[in-house]
Amino acid sequence: MIEMQEIGRTYGQNDTLVRALHDINLRIDPGESVAIVGASGSGKTTLLNVLACMDQPTSGRYLLDGVEVETLSDDGLSAIRNSKVGLVFQSFNLLARATARENVELPLLYARDHGEGGQRALELLARVGLADRARHLPSELSGGQQQRVAIARALVMDPAIILADEPTGALDTSSGLEVMAVFQRLNAEGRTVVLATHDRAIAEHARRILTIQDGTIVSDEPVSDPRDAQRELAALPREVQAQ
Repeated sequence: MIEMQEIGRTYGQNDTLVRALHDINLRIDPGESVAIVGASGSGKTTLLNVLACMDQPTSGRYLLDGVEVETLSDDGLSAIRNSKVGLVFQSFNLLARATARENVELPLLYARDHGEGGQRALELLARVGLADRARHLPSELSGGQQQRVAIARALVMDPAIILADEPTGALDTSSGLEVMAVFQRLNAEGRTVVLATHDRAIAEHARRILTIQDGTIVSDEPVSDPRDAQRELAALPREVQAQ
């Protein structure tokens, strides 16, 4: 599904040249669950943005479903972002004055395909455990609930790939585990999930961990026994679960 060959990404020029990525070789097959781990400034967000077709590499080849991304027009890149890839961000990026249901519907409105959008939004909110929060504004939801709304929004166009940048970075332990449990269920259903995180414990919920340092992948290792977020959530003290 995803293949990168000698991918590089630089910013600036001459004395201000920054090599955010270099010599990235990567293959991710359909249905994989992959965590990209690295410290701040390591290049993990840049790599995720290139994977999402939000940023263009300055060298190398990126193939998505066998198509060379560099050859696509702006419309072609937009089509990929709208149909193949669902994006989840650390900051949620929800519209403050829109309800949970309206936020989930938003990509359908942009795609002018909102005939059954309301019903689909409600179904997706139910899938992430928020059926009773459809009419709530983001300010009326906890951080974990807002992130699950964002995940539902990422799913509304039925993408094959979910890309998440530090999806638990702003959350407490129980909320983070709730979000990871959703990702694990989506992956069990066959969706490819790729997330970037600085937290090794979060990464261990994936089935494969890539470690990135100074813009280069320095290790690529399978996880033989991924952590089970739902089980960990159930084992938390009740007062922690209720946060």
